[in-house]
Amino acid sequence: MIGAAGENVPADARIEAAMRRALQASAQVHGITSPNPPVGCVVLDAAGEVVGAGATAPPGGPHAEIVALRQAGDRAAGGTAVVTLEPCSHFGRTPPCTDALIAAGITTVHVALPDPNPIASGGATVLRDAGVAVTVGTLAGEVARGPLRAWLHAVRTARPHVTWKLAASLDGRSAAADGTSRWITGPDARAQVHALRATADAIVVGTGTALADDPALTARNADGTAWAHQPLRVVVGHRDLPAGSKLDAPDVLHVRSHDPDTVLAVLRERGVVDVLLEGGPRLAGAFLAAGRVDRVLAYLAPALLGAGPAALADAGVGTIGDIRRLHVDTVCRVGTDVLIDARPGAELLEKGTQ
Repeated sequence: MIGAAGENVPADARIEAAMRRALQASAQVHGITSPNPPVGCVVLDAAGEVVGAGATAPPGGPHAEIVALRQAGDRAAGGTAVVTLEPCSHFGRTPPCTDALIAAGITTVHVALPDPNPIASGGATVLRDAGVAVTVGTLAGEVARGPLRAWLHAVRTARPHVTWKLAASLDGRSAAADGTSRWITGPDARAQVHALRATADAIVVGTGTALADDPALTARNADGTAWAHQPLRVVVGHRDLPAGSKLDAPDVLHVRSHDPDTVLAVLRERGVVDVLLEGGPRLAGAFLAAGRVDRVLAYLAPALLGAGPAALADAGVGTIGDIRRLHVDTVCRVGTDVLIDARPGAELLEKGTQ
């Protein structure tokens, strides 16, 4: 194969590059496809050149494979499809993607992850039975940690994926002694959080945070303009919110419960897959104690407060033997702050499956 600049490119490197491009396409629709998965697809012609790329449309619209095949047109014949998730083989809101791939003359399909949904799985077998060469597992690790992460979790556990986001000083304070908290972290971290909100299906806070901070819970640019996609805003707790507050609005869901499973069941009924848990400390503690936190994003500012509310309240830890340990996936700088991206340890995961 010959690259864009004329250099020889190994076939496996070309396929991996196409899969990363498909992953980028899926990231562009992250947040607008639920309850469907945000899938990305790239089509290569018979010579190995990219002739189509696409991602899943909102529910009722075409899947990623269809978008990419339409872009490729006749050039798809004899070519290769590179897809982040196994193509569906069933009739849902749209016809099977396997049929479209076969009809387009695709001869090879590279898939990152098999589809764990028993209703839609089996596409690889259908394609192989039609004479299409299928490889499963291309960049599986990268794809599993990407935009499909929450959807995969929701299919496997039958509950939404929960990311707890916190911002704190190095001594673990989420606010000063007088309750003020703007701003502990810097503008780069805040911008990243707003981008994260734009990919979530729902953003959740407790009534304590709603009453203390009167947050808007919207995804905004640095200039204050709104992102195109906005998450469902959710308040958890029994207390009423004052009339005229930012979350006293018809489009805000108020779940009058303190039970994490009740909250997640209500959200699941609304098609929510990806939940961003933003506060406060008691609500986060309840979710952690119940084993209902699947990812932790901790933004730590190089600052000390010495007093004030902690970022986390009671999480069911009475002794050091009950400590909630995390597996750290990445640590990186975000402007002047540090971001720790971590997952719960085995003991917390086991509690969450009880």
